[in-house]
Amino acid sequence: MFEVVIGLEVHTQLNTKTKIFCSCATSFGENANTNVCPTCLALPGALPVLNEEAVKKALAFGKAVNATINKKSVFNRKNYFYPDLPKAYQISQFDIPIVEKGELFINVNGENKRIGITRAHLEEDAGKNIHENNLSKIDLNRAGTPLLEIVSEPELKSSDEAVAYLKKLHAIIRFLDISDANMQEGSFRCDANVSIRPKGDTKLYTRVEIKNLNSFRFIQKAIEYEIKRQSEAWEDGTYEKEVIQETRLFDTTNLITKSMRDKEEAAEYRYFPDPDLLPVLLKDEFLSIKIPELPDEKKERFIKDLSIKESDAEILVSSLEMSHFFENLISQNLNPKLCVNWLNTELMGLLKGELTIENSPVDAKKLGKLIQRIEDGTISAKAAKDVLAYVFENTSIEIDQAIKQLGLEQVSDDLAIEVVIEQILNANTDKVLEYKNGKDKLFGFFIGQVMKEGKGAFNPGKVNTILKAKLG
Repeated sequence: MFEVVIGLEVHTQLNTKTKIFCSCATSFGENANTNVCPTCLALPGALPVLNEEAVKKALAFGKAVNATINKKSVFNRKNYFYPDLPKAYQISQFDIPIVEKGELFINVNGENKRIGITRAHLEEDAGKNIHENNLSKIDLNRAGTPLLEIVSEPELKSSDEAVAYLKKLHAIIRFLDISDANMQEGSFRCDANVSIRPKGDTKLYTRVEIKNLNSFRFIQKAIEYEIKRQSEAWEDGTYEKEVIQETRLFDTTNLITKSMRDKEEAAEYRYFPDPDLLPVLLKDEFLSIKIPELPDEKKERFIKDLSIKESDAEILVSSLEMSHFFENLISQNLNPKLCVNWLNTELMGLLKGELTIENSPVDAKKLGKLIQRIEDGTISAKAAKDVLAYVFENTSIEIDQAIKQLGLEQVSDDLAIEVVIEQILNANTDKVLEYKNGKDKLFGFFIGQVMKEGKGAFNPGKVNTILKAKLG
């Protein structure tokens, strides 16, 4: 039996308006090589100037993960040549990062676990290589975009733990509003370092790095494949030959990892302090910046103040968009538990494929109106499901319109309900006598008969009250 050892390196692009060492825009989707200047093109004589906002966003992250924030940090040159890095080196941080020794808590299968964060350091992003047929093109718009690289301790023991860690990290970053963390656009991407060892062994064996993973599903699949590959090599006796320290890419079509290149060591990068950038010295006012309410704090508030179950609260804080949706719902003075049910179960059950809470056809205002109509007795909870499905498909129709068009408005007229109740009681005099002699369970029978006769249109609360009075 083997134990898995996983460490993750996450690169997240900070959402500053300009790049980390120049004033070029960081906007995504512009024409190739338009957001560039002498600095990010590495033209002779062009010098870097540090973006203060990038520093503040790194500090906010450090506070969010209970990390040590170094009052003094240093930028280094990391030397390697890529065609999308015009300088032939990357400005990064090495021995003195801005943030180190943090922590993050995950919950997997009901078990809480602390994962250490080794460091989070600032650096510049590279450009982008575009390969088309026999041509390779380079777009340098992304070169110089501020990155925060977040390195975990090798304390993750499964692909499930790795994904839980990444989802929690992603949520924290979004709640802090330091990055849009859009995985499809590459502003939140992960490198996974995976190794195995016999259970009980404390030695760290050869680790393999899987590069540039940008979806939770592919991260999970890549790690699982690599664990399987290494385990089989160990059992076959080919471990030393097959499992070498290297960088691999994940083939998203065949769901396998493939060798890319030998893994570089820190010494190969020949780090040295960048002579064009002074050390970063933080004033006390920087260290006292305020950060917004984070997922764990928000979850505890929902549980304590709104009496929401922990499992439901976990879903509500799983993303910034989900949290905002729920808070917009309860701001309409609605029952929090009803809001939880209709958001977590009913609406989320309809969101499939490309549809998410962010682009849901039913927004918080419309779902709030539906819940309001349940609370005021206009429609039953059962009918409300039909209304929700209808407005989900017909987005221009409002809740009250849908109720009328579907003919689902409940009858709350006391006289109409009384007439039907009297008919049911007169037709079942024997059961009325049994009920009055102590057979209380027959009350449910009468309710069912009245609702059936009313074809589900009667207000259940009214039926209950009137029936009790008639049987009194």
